[in-house]
Amino acid sequence: MNGWDRVRPSRSRLGGSRATSMSSFGSERHSSSQTIHLGRVQPQAPGHRTIYCNDREANLPVKFKGNSISTTKYNIFTFLPKGLFEQFRRVANLYFLMISILSATPISPVHPITNVVPLSLVLFVSLVKEAFEDWKRLLNDRVINSSPIDVLQEQKWESIPWKKLQVGDIVRVKQDGFFPADLLFLASTNPDGICYTETANLDGETNLKIRKALERTWDYLIPDKASEFKGEIQCEQPNNSLYTFTGNLIVKKQTLPLSPNQILLRGCSLRNTEYIVGAVIFTGHETKVMMNAMNVPSKRSTLERKLDKLILALFGGLFFMCLIGAIGSGVFINRKYYYLGLSESVEDQFNPSNRFVVAILTMFTLITLYSTIIPISLYVSIEMIKFIQSTQFINKDLHMYHTETNTPALARTSNLNEELGQVEYIFSDKTGTLTRNLMEFFKCSIGGEVYGTGITEIERGAAQRSGRKFEEVQKSANAVHEKGFNFDDARLMRGAWRNECNPDTCKEFFRCLAICHTVLPEGDESPEKITYQAASPDEAALVTAAKNFGFFFYRRTPTTIKVRESHVEKMGKIQDVSYEILSVLEFNSTRKRQSVICRHPDGRLVLYCKGADSVIFERLADDNSQVKILTREHLEQFGSSGLRTLCLAYRDLSNDLYERWNEKFIQAKSSLRDREKKLDEVAELIEKELILIGCTAIEDKLQDGVPACIETLSRAGIKIWVLTGDKMETAINIAYACSLINNDMKQFVISSETDAIREMESRGDPVETARFIRETVKQELRKCLEEAQQHLHTVSKQKLALIIDGKCLMYALDPALRGNLLNLSLNCSAVVCCRVSPLQKAQVTSLVKKGAKKITLSIGDGANDVSMIQAAHVGIGISGLEGMQAVMASDFAIAQFRFLTDLLLVHGRWSYLRICKVVTYFFYKNLTFTLTQFWFTFQTGFSGQRFYDDWFQSLYNVIFTALPVIIVGLFDKDVSASLSKKYPELYKEGIRNTFFKWRVVGVWAFFSLYQSLIFYYFVTISSRGGQNSSGKTFGLWDISTMAFTCVVVTVNLRLLMACNSITRWHHISVAGSILAWFVFIFLYSGVMTPYDRQENIFFVIYVLMSTFYFYLTLLLVPVVALLGDFLYQGLQRWLWPYDYQIIQEMHRDDPDDSSRTELLEIGNQLTPDEERSYAISQLPKEKSKHTGFAFDSPGYESFFASQQGVFAPQKAWDVARRASMRSQPRTEKTY
Repeated sequence: MNGWDRVRPSRSRLGGSRATSMSSFGSERHSSSQTIHLGRVQPQAPGHRTIYCNDREANLPVKFKGNSISTTKYNIFTFLPKGLFEQFRRVANLYFLMISILSATPISPVHPITNVVPLSLVLFVSLVKEAFEDWKRLLNDRVINSSPIDVLQEQKWESIPWKKLQVGDIVRVKQDGFFPADLLFLASTNPDGICYTETANLDGETNLKIRKALERTWDYLIPDKASEFKGEIQCEQPNNSLYTFTGNLIVKKQTLPLSPNQILLRGCSLRNTEYIVGAVIFTGHETKVMMNAMNVPSKRSTLERKLDKLILALFGGLFFMCLIGAIGSGVFINRKYYYLGLSESVEDQFNPSNRFVVAILTMFTLITLYSTIIPISLYVSIEMIKFIQSTQFINKDLHMYHTETNTPALARTSNLNEELGQVEYIFSDKTGTLTRNLMEFFKCSIGGEVYGTGITEIERGAAQRSGRKFEEVQKSANAVHEKGFNFDDARLMRGAWRNECNPDTCKEFFRCLAICHTVLPEGDESPEKITYQAASPDEAALVTAAKNFGFFFYRRTPTTIKVRESHVEKMGKIQDVSYEILSVLEFNSTRKRQSVICRHPDGRLVLYCKGADSVIFERLADDNSQVKILTREHLEQFGSSGLRTLCLAYRDLSNDLYERWNEKFIQAKSSLRDREKKLDEVAELIEKELILIGCTAIEDKLQDGVPACIETLSRAGIKIWVLTGDKMETAINIAYACSLINNDMKQFVISSETDAIREMESRGDPVETARFIRETVKQELRKCLEEAQQHLHTVSKQKLALIIDGKCLMYALDPALRGNLLNLSLNCSAVVCCRVSPLQKAQVTSLVKKGAKKITLSIGDGANDVSMIQAAHVGIGISGLEGMQAVMASDFAIAQFRFLTDLLLVHGRWSYLRICKVVTYFFYKNLTFTLTQFWFTFQTGFSGQRFYDDWFQSLYNVIFTALPVIIVGLFDKDVSASLSKKYPELYKEGIRNTFFKWRVVGVWAFFSLYQSLIFYYFVTISSRGGQNSSGKTFGLWDISTMAFTCVVVTVNLRLLMACNSITRWHHISVAGSILAWFVFIFLYSGVMTPYDRQENIFFVIYVLMSTFYFYLTLLLVPVVALLGDFLYQGLQRWLWPYDYQIIQEMHRDDPDDSSRTELLEIGNQLTPDEERSYAISQLPKEKSKHTGFAFDSPGYESFFASQQGVFAPQKAWDVARRASMRSQPRTEKTY
């Protein structure tokens, strides 16, 4: 069902978010350029909705919405008005509309077609693009709306289209089918009323979720029984919160509470279940997935906003030129020029009796005449260039292709290509972004005793920094290493834990691992073949650890967990134990813990709890303080080794205590208002007086190439901040391991984990504690800022680093303190923020973006990074193991952090250089063309007489100078990709915006002025004595055609002078543009039709080309016009070279195919992944020697790979390309 791809269209994103680790946030991220809103649910209608199941007539008075959906922007009636409105929101289009209207008035010196044709062409192309995109959306909508679904009608299943479904209908969904609406889950073919769903269309996660029907509805599975179901549903109004639901089901006067576990959301699919039966509760645009479809936050690049200022400057120049002309016409107009026939009856524009009216009307006349100074085709050209850059260069770059996951880079928007070349601050998540998010159970602490040997990457890096030598620990011969488990300690393996001093504690530890989770087992019920579907890699690692310790979790039902326990009663004995699950208190970001209440086979009631150390230690019983002290020491030890920690605890419950608590729990579950809050409050009543068992330590290794990437980006002038929810010790050690922080840096640490703050918190006064922490943070910020300023003024220029935790950050972001925080942060080369929430990540990003006016980039892989990604100028999503929601909210998606090097230093820098060149060249060529018309105005008494023919003016931007600038925007390149990465300092030119400053624009404007003077006065003065073959002197249209020919030839040749690399495409486009002009003028001046203004140009080019003057002028004018540019470029390169020009000179003698030879030189430094990508890139393909990989053909990889023994995934285009290849004759070599 490909139609479901439309649920997340290019213009929409899912706003609900998926939590990392064991959590799920029920919140939507709204992002704009102004504020970041987190966790806000759309307003609901008052009260609740009542739905009568299996009774369409009873639901009819309510008029629920239908199930048909539409994701299109337009319909047949709104397309033109709405589409045109969208186009005229652009200032340039609105300006040209005004010019087109003015050109249709009598005061216009040019024919309306001069301005109408280019505007119509631009609007036509834009509207066709909009129509094509909307048509694709319409086709996808039709596919979805026409999908069949089985509905219960007259005691049998009838197949109807989705769009005819109504609220209250009873439906049947088969295996692998999609849910057509939001359903109440009634019954399933699986035992105990459970089903498995895949939520990939909601949050990108492919791991299965378990849903359980109410036991009261399990029987409604076959049509006969289902037709008897006449329940009444009272539930919340439609809203966009994906992970919450409150409602009650009333069946035969019995009220049953409903939770998200009974809700099947539209867009999800059914897995591992033959079929389910459900009742429709929300349809169409009221379903949660459709209410989450929101417009992509509109992001405009910084360069595009500066382009608006340049356009305004051109408006100013246009107004100034028109003002000069208007004043001149008011002064010049006089009846003494009798030959002008300025009698009393002359039209107002030329009536000397009212000079003010003459000036005003001349002003409007000149506005239409000089309208070409604003380039209407600029926006279309830039959009085309950016689109091709994204789809052909970024998406198909083999250097950013991840072989293991078969994931290429993906540009989800083309608006921000050049922004990638100006990034100064990177905000990065840690888990899954800098690290692999492949969790392995590494060590643990049980009853105050540490178990597990081995050295982490972080410890190894720390040892290297301090100069210490670590003796590598030899793994034991029978050590077990599988996915999620990298633990080696014979004291716990194969039942050896029975010989420890605390075997009962060990047993509780393993049972907690095996029971307290939400993991789903799949496959054969054997330890070797079973696979675990978990909400996070941490969960899977803990259950895998329990399996290896002899507590094998192999089956789950809604009410039981089955564990195969080994060596419990005596060595070698294996028994299957069934634990009855009575209640599950789920993990969320507020609670930071998860609890399960279960009944052992012997009747014992136990609450098992696991969670963050900060929340578990608060809820421990007062006894056994020695274990607490030791475990806290072990937690710090694990944290300093870069390991992720969780604490495990349990509590024995009496039946009476549980029954009393369960009544309150059921009451909270049945509540329609504030259900989540009430459930948390009830959970607090039983999650106390816990007994600490121990803690786990899980290793999350760094991704390949992260340290080298960060070092390269730092050399490029980019400052990197790490924003993570981990503990400070873990975050600091990860920062050390990836070369973000080193011992040479001066480190400022602002932490809430101080003795003074702990003492204040222990007094239990939250108001006084908050005031104390705020004052402490204020003093620390002021102290650190003073030290930082002193260090910056010292000779050593020592680099600075700031480490701050979430609690202190909350106060530091206060409006009164954020100024100091910003100043301190901007002086630091690296910043690490620990224990931060998703909202704080977005706030920190916005602080630098808006407060410092710096270009920011956020990169993350989880749903908790969405707000940060949307808050930055550029958002990068990593397609990792935490679902695809970060990718769906991002502007660009990559598979590994190290690919940032290519994305920023190569594609970003090239895009910035190219777009700058395109914009400044457009400015130059339009200003040059308009100024020649301006100089002519001085010789026409400021009357507004046109110098060029209307069609010359119309086609100048559209045909005669259009293609070459697009070619430059696509293929110009100052240095190769490998040199861009070898010399990352080149990137600083983009951060400083070197190539789009007013000084650069001023230089182009100066030479535009110089060249326009050459074009006009050289041609007009030299042609005064000129004669054609019949002896006639040249007239206005002869001279203007000559001048226009010189303009077209010169501006096209000037573009070649601005290029750093010239390919055959440059030659073809420039020669083609000049040739297009000659073809056009030959045809245009050779044909004349009545009722047009073409008689002016009739036969002009033939007359001109019959004279020696034409060829001499065509040779001399471009040479003289470009002489100034040639001298300036030579002097600038010699005396004040740009950084890239120095690199060009250093490598001017390198072979043309330098990028690949350099790759060979650094081959020994490549990771296995990079070596494979490089091997693929070496395969034969079409190539231009001038272009590096920008021209590489995407085809042939898999074919030639098989010939050379290199693995490369099969691509769809390989088949098509090989099928279309021309057979080449083989020539046999003789040796």
